[in-house]
Amino acid sequence: MEAMVKAVCLSEEKGITKKVIEKGVLIEDFGLKGDAHAGKWHRQLSLLDESSIDKMRGHGYKLNYGDFAENITTEGLENLYKLPVGQKLRISGEIILEVTQIGKKCHHDCEIMQKIGECVMPKEGIFAKVIKGGIIKAGDKIELL
Repeated sequence: MEAMVKAVCLSEEKGITKKVIEKGVLIEDFGLKGDAHAGKWHRQLSLLDESSIDKMRGHGYKLNYGDFAENITTEGLENLYKLPVGQKLRISGEIILEVTQIGKKCHHDCEIMQKIGECVMPKEGIFAKVIKGGIIKAGDKIELL
């Protein structure tokens, strides 16, 4: 299966689930325009593969894209969380992301933990910074460089 963007999600506040948007603008060394996590730091974007979300759905949870506060839901990257820090991804032939962190420590007052009780993001979510920006939308092809 070819890897692709399944959804682009945004929230204006930290610690809450994100809403799916039709398309987003990724800004070099900043992140997703309008997202609370964007900024000049190493966790400009969060990514989570749909296979990780499906694991939680398998426990009976009804989940939407963005419920784990991921900016980009991917499809076809089952081992997304096994990518090494420094790995580069190219999206739609122009956008370049660089993996900066695998997983994170969850804070217990986050909306996800309150709503669902457990979260795949700490183990299977990854973070990246934007090396080269552009317009991103569902259906865009993802390549490992």
